[in-house]
Amino acid sequence: MIKKQSSSKILRADPLHPTHELINEAALVIKNGGVIAFPTQHLYGLGADAFNADAVNRVFEIKRRPYDKPLLVLIDNSYDLTRLVQQVPYAATLIMERFWPGAVTIIFKAKHILPTILTAGTERIGVRMPVHPVALALTVAVQGPITATSANITGNSGCSMVSDMDSLITDKLDLIIDVGALKGGTGSTVVDVTGDSPKILRQGAVSGKDIFAAVSQNRRNLR
Repeated sequence: MIKKQSSSKILRADPLHPTHELINEAALVIKNGGVIAFPTQHLYGLGADAFNADAVNRVFEIKRRPYDKPLLVLIDNSYDLTRLVQQVPYAATLIMERFWPGAVTIIFKAKHILPTILTAGTERIGVRMPVHPVALALTVAVQGPITATSANITGNSGCSMVSDMDSLITDKLDLIIDVGALKGGTGSTVVDVTGDSPKILRQGAVSGKDIFAAVSQNRRNLR
């Protein structure tokens, strides 16, 4: 049975118009090394400072995630990629122009300054620009990338409502942003651009067909 969460660490927010005070409070928790639960496009996620190895480790511990599985991060503008990735291939630029902000996570070659625990030693980093107003506002306020792995114990289903979160998760969080029910469903589509051509690693909300069409159409326009 899932225990009820302590109301003292739950901040209830308007999903479309979160207040600056609420967002700044949550951002400060993240900047100070905390871990929060917050709404992403489909499910609630676990947010921590992506450059803080200790905070990232807490995310792994809280959701009991294997350390060989990297975490994706959220950014609020494409310039932040300069802090995260070695290069931005042309195909990635086309995908970002068409689908960001949105439900597409792009895998890049990671810069070596990133915490090894974040990339799980893969030398790759998954990046997405969120469309949900709360998630986007958080990345702006933190002024840096934050993690966004689903707020569930590894192997269990993700949660579209805070009330559905396992107490094993909520009891270890520093803050929870509750915007009510999210739409649930499929997560982001994951596309790897580290090779000669984009490769779909996980089919999600955006079809691989649409992604490849965006890339090929723009290339044809340049001929």
